[in-house]
Amino acid sequence: MSNTSLQKRIPASIKEKSQYLLAFGVIASMLVVANIPIFVIFFFGVFAYLVVKMLSSGSKSETREIFEFYLSANEILRNDDRRWFGFEISETISRGEGLVQRMSVVPPLVSFTLGALYNKAGDHKAAVNYLSGVLEKESSDERAFMYPTPELRSYVKVLRKIEREPADAPLTSAAVRALERTRRLRGRVLLEESRTKFANGVPSPSNQYILDTPPPAPEDDERMPVFVTEENGLGQEPDRTLDPTINGTRSSENRTRSRKTRTERFSERKPISEVLHDIYDKNVQ
Repeated sequence: MSNTSLQKRIPASIKEKSQYLLAFGVIASMLVVANIPIFVIFFFGVFAYLVVKMLSSGSKSETREIFEFYLSANEILRNDDRRWFGFEISETISRGEGLVQRMSVVPPLVSFTLGALYNKAGDHKAAVNYLSGVLEKESSDERAFMYPTPELRSYVKVLRKIEREPADAPLTSAAVRALERTRRLRGRVLLEESRTKFANGVPSPSNQYILDTPPPAPEDDERMPVFVTEENGLGQEPDRTLDPTINGTRSSENRTRSRKTRTERFSERKPISEVLHDIYDKNVQ
């Protein structure tokens, strides 16, 4: 076989399982030599297997949350005509912050996406912290991660599978490519924009909303009800007479008059059946 020919490689999963089995066999043989009962060894073996499965399932759930975060963040960050509410952006940011707090090693694309979301939300201080860490530090480059954690290895494995077979997850693949393109083409622009606005003291949307809030409405007892009369159509203030009988009589007359006008207004209209018949006859003709 020549040096340039392809060689079959043993999958990494088989290597890992064989290492676990070898380690378990060595430990079990040592315990047997130490006169430990077989059922105790079997119990500890099952317990160790369950612990390993729980840890592996935890890393898979973290990986799934990362790609779900990419999907929701890409919808917010792409330039389209949709207008996003502030709570939608803050909920997506909270999901990303939860990933950062739970993971010991965070993928650089997650940090960049968080910085871009903070830029979108108007929190330019947090945007500068995340974007500068990703774009200006060599330790945040992917080539600097030489010793991966289990969750980072699981993330990279899923990422490479999506890149090789984008048809299996088209939306996720498109979201990852769009975020990587934004990081490569507009990362520096977003960082400088956030730095400039943070240096100029531009308020965040939440503070701006507080400053632009209109004054509170007057109390109910301060409001003056206005009635529209049929004679002139102008608003007039009610007569605040102290005699309750007069006020009661006037209010009943106003209610009766309004009911009459409402009834007269709709009395000239045809029933819906006649209208439908007229429309049908016109279409037939």
